[in-house]
Amino acid sequence: MIGGGSKSNPSLWWRLSWQLSLVFAGVVTAVTIGLCFYGATILSPNVALEDHITSVLAPAVSLDAEGRLEVKDTPELDALKREYDGLWYVAATTNGSFVSYGTIPAAYSELARLTYLFEGADIRGAAGTDEIASVESAETPVGELRVLFGGVADKGWPVLTLMGAVYPIYVPLFAVALPAVFLAVPRIIRRGLASVSEVARKASEIEPRRYDARLPLEGIPREVAPLVIAFNEALDRLENEHRKRQHFLIDAAHELRTPIAIMQTRIDGTAEGQERRRLLDDVARLAETAEQLLDFERNDQATDLHETVDLVEIARTVVADLAPLAIGAGYQITFQSEVESLKRKGSPSALPRAVSNLLRNAIDHGGGGGMITVSVSAAGGGRISVADEGPGIAAEHRELVFEPFYRVTPKSKGAGLGLSLVKQIVLNHGGEVRIERRAAGAEVAIQLG
Repeated sequence: MIGGGSKSNPSLWWRLSWQLSLVFAGVVTAVTIGLCFYGATILSPNVALEDHITSVLAPAVSLDAEGRLEVKDTPELDALKREYDGLWYVAATTNGSFVSYGTIPAAYSELARLTYLFEGADIRGAAGTDEIASVESAETPVGELRVLFGGVADKGWPVLTLMGAVYPIYVPLFAVALPAVFLAVPRIIRRGLASVSEVARKASEIEPRRYDARLPLEGIPREVAPLVIAFNEALDRLENEHRKRQHFLIDAAHELRTPIAIMQTRIDGTAEGQERRRLLDDVARLAETAEQLLDFERNDQATDLHETVDLVEIARTVVADLAPLAIGAGYQITFQSEVESLKRKGSPSALPRAVSNLLRNAIDHGGGGGMITVSVSAAGGGRISVADEGPGIAAEHRELVFEPFYRVTPKSKGAGLGLSLVKQIVLNHGGEVRIERRAAGAEVAIQLG
């Protein structure tokens, strides 16, 4: 299923295969029937009964003692005469012996004794008669029999007779061509849509924050090009809106810095005691939120993702910088590393922010006591984890905590941007961030690919 629809997308291969097969079968059938109709107009109308009459007469003929041809009345011949009351015929052997039945039109009476000369004939258009006569040959026990007959021109179905006669032509044509259509059409479609498949592949590779990415038009069929152009125009509009949002957030975050600094200065100079401490905490929270908003936008614009960094050094530096904050909040903090150095490609500005946010999150939500452990290992290309001994993160919150502005409890510290920024940075590095299962406390790990 694509797009959550209730029905699967139709197969272009299957649709074109059976439709082209139906078209081919229809064309061949129409041509066959058309040719048979055409044949019925130019061939003798007696063609529908030629085989029937000769097949009835063949077993009825014999030679008398003097070698002359005679026709016996068989049940089949009697039935033929009753069915076609206007029937007349002349049956002759190749040596000139003949017998006749019915009323032979005067225009053809002279042909009776010459019937043995004709192997096959269509006779019509004689002056003085509209009668159509035919000559047909058949093998019999007495040798070849040649039959001149008429009086049945308005009987039978010539078209069906002709179709039955030419089936050795159209049946093999169907048998060979239809499988060929099913074999050839998929290859033709696949070759014709190869460029479209390539565009689809490139579209699937567009990263969420690659607003400058566009789909190529080279080699795209003319019929599909408008769709690609419309998609690129949609990306243009998204890029413009993204840049507007980006500029707004950066400007807003910068503008917040000044009034926050002014508020902090005034509080330092006027407020006293517990009220002063509470106001300073609120201002610090505003300042941190503004900085995190700036971090979001800086991360979107990060261009230093392929520089060489040392994960051990990054983690050690972050621990050293935030250790006083952790100790002041009532924690013990330790740093562990399986290796002395772990170098890889990454952003020297973004990765420290990610580790710092993990450690700040542990300080804010670790319960105000116990041990915070920052670990580095070389597993899977590089792994940094931060574990605390606090209340942990409930299962129902483990995916949601990575969403922007989501907080486990409404009154929890922070703006709910820290873990979301961590996830964004790690995704930009081709890795993942996850919450590990622990019996107590919480452990959040960055796994870089």
